[in-house]
Amino acid sequence: MERHGYPLEGVRILDMATVLAAPFSATLCGDLGAEVVKLELPGGGDTLRSLAPVHQGHAIFWKTANRGKQGISLDVRKAEGRALFLRLIADFDVLVENFRTGTLDRWGLDLATLHAHNPRLIVLRVTGFGQTGPYARRPGFARIFEAMSGFAHLTGEADGPPQHMNYPLGDVVAGLFGAFAIAAALAERNALPASEQRGLEIDLSASEALLRLLDPLAAEYELGGLARGRMGSRAGYTAPSNVYQTRDGAWLTVVATGDAIFARLCQAMGQAPLASDPRFADNAARIRHLEDLDAIVARWCRGNDLDQAAQALSAQEIPFSKIHSARDALADPHFAARGSFIALADPDLGTLTAPAPVPRFTGRMAPSPRTGPATGQDNAAIYTTLGLDAQQQERLRLDGVI
Repeated sequence: MERHGYPLEGVRILDMATVLAAPFSATLCGDLGAEVVKLELPGGGDTLRSLAPVHQGHAIFWKTANRGKQGISLDVRKAEGRALFLRLIADFDVLVENFRTGTLDRWGLDLATLHAHNPRLIVLRVTGFGQTGPYARRPGFARIFEAMSGFAHLTGEADGPPQHMNYPLGDVVAGLFGAFAIAAALAERNALPASEQRGLEIDLSASEALLRLLDPLAAEYELGGLARGRMGSRAGYTAPSNVYQTRDGAWLTVVATGDAIFARLCQAMGQAPLASDPRFADNAARIRHLEDLDAIVARWCRGNDLDQAAQALSAQEIPFSKIHSARDALADPHFAARGSFIALADPDLGTLTAPAPVPRFTGRMAPSPRTGPATGQDNAAIYTTLGLDAQQQERLRLDGVI
């Protein structure tokens, strides 16, 4: 019998962050069962609400990235808003924010004040460069983090400029680290007796999050003077590993890391003697003769349609995949069998297809979230729990507080 609870059920998160990185941390926690309340300024204005594409007046990115959240509006810069915020925060486990370093302090919401109203509160602060250091107050977006970390230096053709992908990778990577940090802080706090539980402040630099993914690069440079650079779709550390085009125009990524897999690739291509060719005897040799090896694999792919290449590679258990577009991913039978996409209920557009929560917890049924909230859509429900009646809420609305 399936249990419906997910591991973070009962955790309450107040997400007052904007755009993507920090809100994505809260969304991931919501995927794992946490109750997430999204706080915006009255009237909205979050940049994510205007990013393309906008369909029938609705930003798809907002609706998917903030899925599963309740929505309230509150201007914490106003005295009444600040007071209301401090009442509100008393009943939450986690606060997520991404304002420039020192901004909440200027609004009278410094850590000491927050913890005076809720000693158990975990505060996740996501910034471009961290709470300390000479860049602490700089603004930043995903592409800045990708550039500063060195990630963009690796992306592109060897003889071309550094490149960014058509997606804010730097933001979502930071969001992953944020969700992980929240879970870790909750685990530590909740392991203590209730009387001893204290909240942590989490200082998450989005630039450092991407830097952390590039594990060996600093040591490579330090020990060998090598600053790893661009190689297109090739991998400079193993061969063959590249993207190749088939006769019918499809693109395949093929990875034959290790001598045994390379030998099987040679079998798949009908060129078994290549496995004993001194140029390709081991990975180091294959890297030295990368141009020759890639030309051989590319020529074989060009001589086969996708289905033929896929059949030959599958028969030899070679790791490969067609390069999928979103359309291909939605049609993939494995993703269909796994339920890798779910339908988000939406009041404006009916339903929106989005990725399912990751990972799965065996024997549990994952939440089925709705799309991201309209600005302040849950004001009445949330503020009523603080003892504010309809007349008080209307006055605060007219005053621009909520």
